[in-house]
Amino acid sequence: MAEDLGGERWSGPTAGPGFWSRIVEQLDTALIVVDPAGSILAVNPAAERLLGRAAGTMRGKDAHELLHRDPDGSRLPRQPCPLLRSLTEGAAARGEGDSFLRGDGRQIAISWSASPLLTDGCLTGMAVLFTDFTGDHGARRERAAYTSALEDINERLTLVAEITDVLGQTLEADEALARLGRLLVPRLADWAAVDLRTSSGRVHRVAVTGPAGRDAGLEGGCEHLPEVAEEDRSPLVQVLNGGSAVLWEEQAHTAAPPGSPLAALHGAFLRTVHAASVVTVPLGSRRQITGALTLVRTDPAHPFSPADLDVASDIGRRVGLVVDNARRYGRQRAVAEAMQRNLLAPLPQPGLLRLAARYQPAPVGSQVGGDWYDAFELKDGVLALVIGDVVGHDLAAAAGMAQLHGILRSLAWDHTEPPGAVVDRLDDAMPAITTVQMATLVLARVEGDPRTGPWTLRWTNAGHPPPLLLAPGGQAQYLTAGQGLVLGAPPGTDAIRPDAVLPLPPASTLLLYTDGLIEIPGSDLDTGMALLRRHALALAHAPLDTLCEELLARMPPGSTDDVALLALRLPTL
Repeated sequence: MAEDLGGERWSGPTAGPGFWSRIVEQLDTALIVVDPAGSILAVNPAAERLLGRAAGTMRGKDAHELLHRDPDGSRLPRQPCPLLRSLTEGAAARGEGDSFLRGDGRQIAISWSASPLLTDGCLTGMAVLFTDFTGDHGARRERAAYTSALEDINERLTLVAEITDVLGQTLEADEALARLGRLLVPRLADWAAVDLRTSSGRVHRVAVTGPAGRDAGLEGGCEHLPEVAEEDRSPLVQVLNGGSAVLWEEQAHTAAPPGSPLAALHGAFLRTVHAASVVTVPLGSRRQITGALTLVRTDPAHPFSPADLDVASDIGRRVGLVVDNARRYGRQRAVAEAMQRNLLAPLPQPGLLRLAARYQPAPVGSQVGGDWYDAFELKDGVLALVIGDVVGHDLAAAAGMAQLHGILRSLAWDHTEPPGAVVDRLDDAMPAITTVQMATLVLARVEGDPRTGPWTLRWTNAGHPPPLLLAPGGQAQYLTAGQGLVLGAPPGTDAIRPDAVLPLPPASTLLLYTDGLIEIPGSDLDTGMALLRRHALALAHAPLDTLCEELLARMPPGSTDDVALLALRLPTL
């Protein structure tokens, strides 16, 4: 082969005599060099092997006439040959699937790439690299299949990761299952159904998601499980009774009559959605089956695979854990709410004074807080009002609220003294006889004859939002006086808690509330207080119970805190 093909730019200590010949000889890719007329000048050993011809038998021969053939074996005219056209134009070109004739008479499909050879700007020939297209095509198919498999695995892992992340964001089972359906359909299935076991041994279909989203019309079925698993071999019943995950074709189970009402219900669901391929996996572990997840595909051309079954099983384990945690949280929350409500004593109605109150638990998904209200008559006949908030949002906060509630009542009853003095004594006692670390509250005395008046409000505020007074004539003011430190503030402060005093006009309304009422996501408390003032003024003449209900309804949603609200209305004299 000519030694000047590399040019001077490749000269160097390694580019001695015969350098390029050695490179071409050792090249694994087949190479031929043709002159401007298309005659073969050089052939490397890889080309000899691929074409089944010795180099000596090919040199000087017209490459097109010798090698290029129609798929049926006949010679091709020169005009349409892309390799000859690239030679005429002096331009690089490539092709796939051209048929070349081997020396043994067999034809092979060739992929080729041609590059012009220039000397001083003049075309001196063409170097042509070519490979077995059949082998290349197979390798490409293998690479494509491998890439597709990797993408499929990545998609499955991504789906499992997303489900784990999304389910971890809620402690409410219904919301978790709604989110699950939106993730599974249509990415993994055309339909998804979740059946949960109840504490009474029944099964409740709690979520069905299809192409259009949640389908409430297919939910709500409730049937007894069979007492003995062997009595019903349907996949759903077997999985709910501790069996392994199942991949099955719906048609395989429709021939036999259902072994239980539950199986009949499930079979009707599968027929309704035109199931072709079905996966049913347990929710939870084999030791604790919470329920079952059923995934459905309706296209017979795309059934579930064993890999899909593995992914669904993994999802089922994670969902079962979330549902179990949600149920435990729900039980704890119900206990805390019941305890909190039971500790909120009935309100007195002394003389012509009227009281109303509301307690609203934190929204679904949030923990129970420590907000409370109280109203009781003291031994000197004065009405005491309390609104408070124990810092924290858990059972400990609710228990702390109960402790402060009882201690404050005892201290207020024991001595007839100003509210500031009572709260000071509560602050002193709190570290010794309660578990509360910090709390805010307002303690007020409504002084005056409850039947005839006049009335005076005397109060102290331990770091709590100020009461709101609605007076006749469309007046509303926040009572910002009497402010002192929160309960549980660091020791070293010897200041006596202040008291504030204000006459209460007849027909006025006093509102005590916790900060959950004025917390608006994305806004500060001043904005919430302004909104509360506006709504309260609009409702100032409404019955007291209506006022409380409407205030809770009209304040913007989004707060994660619970709310306590206490309202006092004075009569018109």
